[in-house]
Amino acid sequence: MDKDERLAYLKTFANLSQSETKLLADPCSGINFEMINGMIENAIGIMPLPLGVATGFLINGKDYILPMATEEPSIIAACSKAAKIARSSGGFRASTNESMMIGQVQLVSVAFPEAGLKVISNKLKLISIANKSSKTVKATDINVKWIDDEVSSGAGKMLIVEIIVDTKDAMGANAINTMCEAISSELERITDGEAIVKVLSNYATRRLVKCDAIFRKEDLGGERIVDRILYSYSFAYSDVYRAVTNNKGIMNGIDAVAMATGQDFRAIEAAAHAYASRDGTYRSITTWKKTNDGDLLGELELPIAVGIVGGVTNVNPLVMIGLKILGVKSSSNLAMVISAVGLAQNLSAILALATVGIQKGHMKLHAKNIAISAGAQGNLVDIIARRMIHEGNVRVSRAKEIMLSMTDHE
Repeated sequence: MDKDERLAYLKTFANLSQSETKLLADPCSGINFEMINGMIENAIGIMPLPLGVATGFLINGKDYILPMATEEPSIIAACSKAAKIARSSGGFRASTNESMMIGQVQLVSVAFPEAGLKVISNKLKLISIANKSSKTVKATDINVKWIDDEVSSGAGKMLIVEIIVDTKDAMGANAINTMCEAISSELERITDGEAIVKVLSNYATRRLVKCDAIFRKEDLGGERIVDRILYSYSFAYSDVYRAVTNNKGIMNGIDAVAMATGQDFRAIEAAAHAYASRDGTYRSITTWKKTNDGDLLGELELPIAVGIVGGVTNVNPLVMIGLKILGVKSSSNLAMVISAVGLAQNLSAILALATVGIQKGHMKLHAKNIAISAGAQGNLVDIIARRMIHEGNVRVSRAKEIMLSMTDHE
């Protein structure tokens, strides 16, 4: 499809209005300076990212088109390819446990263990204070833990009070931070200590998302390819240098959907990498196994904190359109979709590594970027890109030479 055909398809699929379709065609028309000046300090303009869609995703029996904001070639194509392969065996199956987040208050100069016991005995009062500070999310519990000062800062044994908050369909960061600050004075009174840090934790281990999919061996190229993929996975599980690159690839897909839907992709990244290290060694986020039928089973489990209300989701019109295209009705729904795109991205990457190599598909799109950088326009972009790939010489200088020769020939 060309641009107009793609927009027309999305308009029908997501029931977009004429104004929403127009905004996708010309994104800058819907974002004025007053809007961005209210979002960041010293605003001077916007830095646009290409916005595309991945297709073919079947998640928990429902069809999705995924908006993805990314500047890197091949990500959208790779995700769509994996989604198509997974579809033949029922697509992706995803689930979440709950929408709980943790806020933390650090207390120093307190008596061990008496201060912790006093906090627990005042739990109900503290929860009540926290909940008075928010109309949208609700504190449900309070826990305490003791940690040692491992850098010799002089803090001694520190009491960490953790407030458990049900964020519902919000990501919840601002509300949780407000709650932590709201209870800090009462905590100081109860413990005779000093509250230092009062902030949420982005390590959202109470918002775990699980996703799995089966990829049939015949769709991958045979059982030998399945074996090669498992060898690749073993490398990523066992070696930190490979694991970092493997997980970066997974986050290529996750971040692209997160940005297109207005999520804090940096928080998602940080939590994902911490979770990859939960046994003390940094490993692949995904796991891969062979089924009894010789097919490939992929699994992904991650803490993913996202929201469909509040923050930029109520401000940026392009984010609103992204969520509308996706059609998610809850934060849990969004988290499950994001987990599926991470698994899909990893499948495509390790399939390429186990067969033709990572560069073949990537270079097709990279060559187009090079051709455009050399000044090519219209049909010349594809012609020059194909020739550079055929020659194995993808450089701006070569693109200029090809373009010049074609111009001289005309």
